[in-house]
Amino acid sequence: MAKIQSVEPNIADLANSWLKSYKLDYKLEQESLNTEIDQALNDYYSKNGGVGGNRPDAKLLLQDKKLVNYPILIEYKGYKDKLVKLDSEGKVANKTAKNQPDFKNINSYAVNGAVHYANALLHYTSYTDIIAIGMTGFKDDSGNLEYEIGVYYVSKSNFGIGQKVDDYTDFSFLKKTNFDKFIDKVKKLRLTQDEIERLKEQREQEINTSLVKLNNDIYQNEKGLSERDRVYLVAASIIATLGVPGKVAALEKQELKSSTEEENRDGDIILRKIKAFLNEKNLPQEKRELIVRTLQNTLTTDNINKVENGESQLKRVFTKIVDDLGIYYKIGLTTDFTGKLFNEMYSWLGFSQDKLNDVVLTPAYIATLLARLARVNMDSYVWDFATGSAGLLVASMNEMLNDAKDKIKSPDKFAIKSAEIKANQLLGLEILSEVYMLAILNMILMGDGSSNILNKDSLKEFNGHYGFGKTDEKFPADAFVLNPPYSAPGNGMIFVEKALSMMSKGYAAIIIQNSAGSGKATEYNKKILKHSTLLASVKMPIDLFIGKSSVQTNVYVFRVGEAHQKDDTVKFIDFSVDGYTRTNRKKASCNLRDTDHAKERYAELVDLVRFGKSKLNIFTEKEYYEGKIDPENGADWNQTAPIDTKPTLEDFKKTVSDYLAWEVSNLLKNQSLEDDRLGK
Repeated sequence: MAKIQSVEPNIADLANSWLKSYKLDYKLEQESLNTEIDQALNDYYSKNGGVGGNRPDAKLLLQDKKLVNYPILIEYKGYKDKLVKLDSEGKVANKTAKNQPDFKNINSYAVNGAVHYANALLHYTSYTDIIAIGMTGFKDDSGNLEYEIGVYYVSKSNFGIGQKVDDYTDFSFLKKTNFDKFIDKVKKLRLTQDEIERLKEQREQEINTSLVKLNNDIYQNEKGLSERDRVYLVAASIIATLGVPGKVAALEKQELKSSTEEENRDGDIILRKIKAFLNEKNLPQEKRELIVRTLQNTLTTDNINKVENGESQLKRVFTKIVDDLGIYYKIGLTTDFTGKLFNEMYSWLGFSQDKLNDVVLTPAYIATLLARLARVNMDSYVWDFATGSAGLLVASMNEMLNDAKDKIKSPDKFAIKSAEIKANQLLGLEILSEVYMLAILNMILMGDGSSNILNKDSLKEFNGHYGFGKTDEKFPADAFVLNPPYSAPGNGMIFVEKALSMMSKGYAAIIIQNSAGSGKATEYNKKILKHSTLLASVKMPIDLFIGKSSVQTNVYVFRVGEAHQKDDTVKFIDFSVDGYTRTNRKKASCNLRDTDHAKERYAELVDLVRFGKSKLNIFTEKEYYEGKIDPENGADWNQTAPIDTKPTLEDFKKTVSDYLAWEVSNLLKNQSLEDDRLGK
């Protein structure tokens, strides 16, 4: 059978003739568009999985009425049915079932190739909105050229997956007179919440793979770097490549020249970029100096800047970090992504061998639960006395910003409130300097609530005041969230007692080893109840921290500023079945699955704690129990619903019914045996 001839040259000729007729300044495969885009296409892995060398068939930059530049990347094919390959959910299928790049699809289909190029720009450039166009065709029996076009929007808002814009029969939507209307249509594209959740899950799997690869690569190939150095290098590299639009350009890999010239070594260049970035973030000077001082020790050492074979170790590590992680913070991180990032980096610190440092970082959905149980809103002042990587503060900040977005309809006023929340309404304390740097980076990535993240011992050094700028002013905390180190006195209740004693009002939600409520923290608990009321005790799933810890935990919720009375009602909730199925398989595509209405269960839990049994829906009174505690006891916080052993009339009827059925069965059986005997 004769091989079908590709008509790609005909397709390219037709499409390029349109672009020429629209008087657009387009560039062909080998031509340069601009240095930033050229470099990104060269650095990104190729359509075959090799290193670099991505070349779209045509490319151009178009500007809309708001003076925003949009890269347009076009890929041509020359066969029938080679426009686009979609997955079972209707998305561009550039990933395999194992979440690896599907090079066969990327290579064979026009749209898939164009979306691949667009992701190169998301990964390595400052462009966040790209148009990917695919076009293919064939000649019919009469020799006429048939063709089809696919136009997709690839952006950080859709996580680089690509969304179809519309059906088109030519490229005239790119004409200057039509482009603004086209961009208006693009901006109206929205992902559903389900799509967002699925894409988040997919990205979470990817970032896990990338982080493990990065850590192993640095560990195996870069000698002389401690765990602390690795964490600081990730933090420094990410800060240096974030940039501030219009003010600080993101540091590019090629700017590191591996020079031995004084003040111009790779470490010096990265440090200058970090200083420029921090200056634009309007952080207090003392905070800026502390961050620079911490990172400087690693960045300016002789060994890491020593040049061998024309390259410093620092440049190699910087390049690996940007190559492996760049896309995740370029496309706009969420708590879930940063949670993965910081859990993995935290594990690099080797704390698993140090029994004193038994902090287990809180999963993002539990962090959000604690923020909601502490009734965090846009006017809250939230603090955390053992902040770790700041996951609880990030979750609280998101709750505050979402509340502000719902209530404030003026964009100007929302921007002012958003800045106020980030600068003045969050405070975290972390004693371990390495983890402290993760917290700083986390809050900077989230945009930036790092102003009052303090590197202090919350039990010995903290007096309740702001940490920077307003050190003579008390932080007016009215919401407290905590996941303490369980090795601290009272399983960590010492932190709770101190924090709540420094508050005059508000709410608190903590997750802690449940033995804290049944005898391990009696004295601290009695002190707490002298100024705060226990509202709820929630038994959490035993496998909540699977792979990290297997202790039974409880969430305790308090109202601060009112002593607990013996007649106060406490809501005891058995939440050990929360709707999630967890596994700890390293090669599993997902270790957390919603298998039984988990989101609805978490929402119901928040309602039950706040409003009581009228909100029972999925749960029953077997899991929900209202009882009392003795404020002078301190070890009776983990109660369960009592089991009623008194038989009811229904129980009696069932027992009699079962007995009669058994008697009749026996009589029939005996009769049958008697008949058999007589028959013989």
